[in-house]
Amino acid sequence: MGGVRTALYNYLYAKQHGGDFIIRIEDTDSHRFVPGAEKYIIEALNWCGIIPDEGVDASGNVVETPSERHPHAPYRQSQRRGIYRKYAEELVEKGYAYYAFDTAEELAAARAEAEAAGQTFIYNHITRKSLRNSLSMPESEWRPLLESHTDWTVRFRMPENRVVKMDDLIRGHIEVNTDTLDDKVLWKRADELPTYHLANIVDDHLMEITEVIRGEEWLPSLPLHYLLYEAFGWEDTMPRFAHLSLLLKPDGKGKLSKRDGDRLGFPVFPLQWTNAEGEVSRGYREDGYFPEAFVNMLAMLGWNPGDDRELFTMEELTEAFSLERVIKSGARFNPEKAKWYNKEYLRLKSDDELTNLFIPILEQHGMQVVGCAKCALTAGAQVTVQGADFTNHIFTRDYVRRIVTLIKERATFVADFWDIASYLFKAPDGYAEKDAAKFWKEENYSLAFKVAGFISEFQGDFTKESLEGPLEEYIRGNEWPMGKVMNCLRLALVGASSGLGIADIVTLIGKDELARRMENIKAALGC
Repeated sequence: MGGVRTALYNYLYAKQHGGDFIIRIEDTDSHRFVPGAEKYIIEALNWCGIIPDEGVDASGNVVETPSERHPHAPYRQSQRRGIYRKYAEELVEKGYAYYAFDTAEELAAARAEAEAAGQTFIYNHITRKSLRNSLSMPESEWRPLLESHTDWTVRFRMPENRVVKMDDLIRGHIEVNTDTLDDKVLWKRADELPTYHLANIVDDHLMEITEVIRGEEWLPSLPLHYLLYEAFGWEDTMPRFAHLSLLLKPDGKGKLSKRDGDRLGFPVFPLQWTNAEGEVSRGYREDGYFPEAFVNMLAMLGWNPGDDRELFTMEELTEAFSLERVIKSGARFNPEKAKWYNKEYLRLKSDDELTNLFIPILEQHGMQVVGCAKCALTAGAQVTVQGADFTNHIFTRDYVRRIVTLIKERATFVADFWDIASYLFKAPDGYAEKDAAKFWKEENYSLAFKVAGFISEFQGDFTKESLEGPLEEYIRGNEWPMGKVMNCLRLALVGASSGLGIADIVTLIGKDELARRMENIKAALGC
């Protein structure tokens, strides 16, 4: 979620200012490389409608060769590896960086020694003098190591006691003393790949990036990046930076994580994700969220439009978005609010669109949907005037649409339609024990059967509007207990005492199905 929100804010900012949104695959950390992640990222952004202008083609492939539309290709940093070494060595030649030959074991020993003394080890202007690097060793000793060793690195030479003055588009002016910083690795001989720091500075410069909007976790790296632009002499083209606040867990303190989703029962990934160990993480798409609801929810996590509006199209978000209204503090995620957004977007969709989305769910439950009553003949059934054949589980599209119209206000997800209204497609498999014990009593069901008989003999137009009034008059005119009779009848039709109104149900399922269900409950619960 956090990564998608960062991409969304970049996209909105770029579009609002007439700029381009570029996808660049930063895959230079071989230890953290995740197979399938690149495809997943592109698919997730496409699902959200966050479509790049450059870096990815219409088929979702990362562009490898330059063209008029993709002038800065290739866009995978691993394919640009030949670019970075010369920039790393340029910094060494200018005195802004140096070669370091310390092994992992030597650095671990230095950390252990510092910890034993109650200190924290930092590779900086103090410790570098006693470590194995081109600043502490004579050139005659370190120069041959460049060829004979394969595990050396290029480290930035952090200046001593200098205040780096920076400006962040969200957090304002920031000052940091370099004595609190370490000499970061910029390039590694072992895999001939740069670290994030060097690769991003070089690529942002070469790709003419004007703004960098990224997560709060990169804020401590900002002084180094400022100094790198200065070292290369690129201050005039340095992009402006904005660091977004963290997404916080719904309860307690700390950053939102997958574990919070597992614990509280909500997804933290845009799409379902399976890791290398086969562990499956839920996705918003697979959980039934609309992409526009997910995007709208994410946009409001850390940003507000300055008024009471909560629902925005992507075009409206683009127009309204501003970094000035992005909050500095963490944004607490509320899974119930995420559901609210989906419910609101469900209500905004047309009945036809919702019907199209519901039909595959019906088919998964063994129902067949045909275009019209005539189509049912070829499907092997003769549907009733209502458009339903309950014996063969065949229904017309119009029948499904009528149900969608009735129940959509009750649903949060399209998948809820089946849970809410399965009894409008098949007779109940059983009867809720508590409801049966409460309502299925002789003084109630004897009246319920009489009401069912009244409905079956009703001679007017068999619609809710025509039936509802006479039905109520019949029950009240006989001075029968309305609630008990209706709940008893609903138990027979639905399998529980909750559901749509009786007039809605019976005019949908028809008189024949009403009679069958009354016989079913008689056989199951007795009379």
